[in-house]
Amino acid sequence: MKRCSRCVLPETFPGIEFDGDGVCNICRSFKGRDRLEESKDKYRLRFEEILQDRRRTGGYDCLMAYSGGKDSTFTLKVLRERYECSILALTFDNGFISPAAFENIRRTVEALGVDLIIYKPRFELARKIFLKATESDMYSKKTLERASTICTSCMGMIKFIALRMAIEGGIPFITYGWSPGQAPIEASIFMNNPKMIRSMQKVLLEPMREAAGPEIENYFLTDEHFSMESRFPYSISPLAFLDYDESRILEEIGGLGWRAPEDTDPNSNNCLLNSFGINIHLKKFRFHPYAYELAKLVREGYMERAEAIDRLEKEEDLDMVEKVHERLKSGRPL
Repeated sequence: MKRCSRCVLPETFPGIEFDGDGVCNICRSFKGRDRLEESKDKYRLRFEEILQDRRRTGGYDCLMAYSGGKDSTFTLKVLRERYECSILALTFDNGFISPAAFENIRRTVEALGVDLIIYKPRFELARKIFLKATESDMYSKKTLERASTICTSCMGMIKFIALRMAIEGGIPFITYGWSPGQAPIEASIFMNNPKMIRSMQKVLLEPMREAAGPEIENYFLTDEHFSMESRFPYSISPLAFLDYDESRILEEIGGLGWRAPEDTDPNSNNCLLNSFGINIHLKKFRFHPYAYELAKLVREGYMERAEAIDRLEKEEDLDMVEKVHERLKSGRPL
């Protein structure tokens, strides 16, 4: 398969074009590392300003969407230790969290002194959504350039569960552990507002309701939530504007007791469902759902191209893919 000679985007990626040197159109539009560093400084200072302005006394500063993976663990550590935030960590249990990831979550929150809520939706409801995601695209093609249908479903539920909790609790920030490959710096700090969120919710809620029925609405915002505009939080992705180095991240979180799970695929440190989602996405679209993220990390100098290619071309654990598929079909535990 032909890939961009500078990043790792494949010839099957939507809208890709190569010049005579094999460089893709997205790489050609990249403005360079110096411009990126200027933007990172600007957004970091902006974050520090609004954190100081909206920091709470006697309440949580942040609701952290905490997966237990390396990036969200490092983000939690930075927010707690560098910025001294009071944090409520929220872990979404989709029924496929690695046991090793749960151990990492426990060790981390205890080491950092962070409160934790594990939110587990009814598996039968989640199962209906995941099965639907294997049969249809559900969401826009643009969305599916950056994540599989299954991952998009999980992330959608997590985001709106977090929004509900933040609005109801008056928590001023929701923070995410997205890597710089996942979070564009321009979107790393934004103030949620009812009009924008109502539009985003419709895109996700309608196909999920069709798959799982009206009970899915328990995880989304009601008219009452939308009426509380003054309580809408900021969404923050700190790794987009902070220094990002995987080797240093692994060293630092290792000090908290974090250990890389051995039962997950190379692109996830927490979720056994991920390999199944990748398998389905590759069959449907002929490109890896992590291609965009890894290409961006390579383009911006965070990852070597050879490492990204290795992650994209590593053979899948077909035994785990089959086990996950069987759990989805039967509803029985792995």
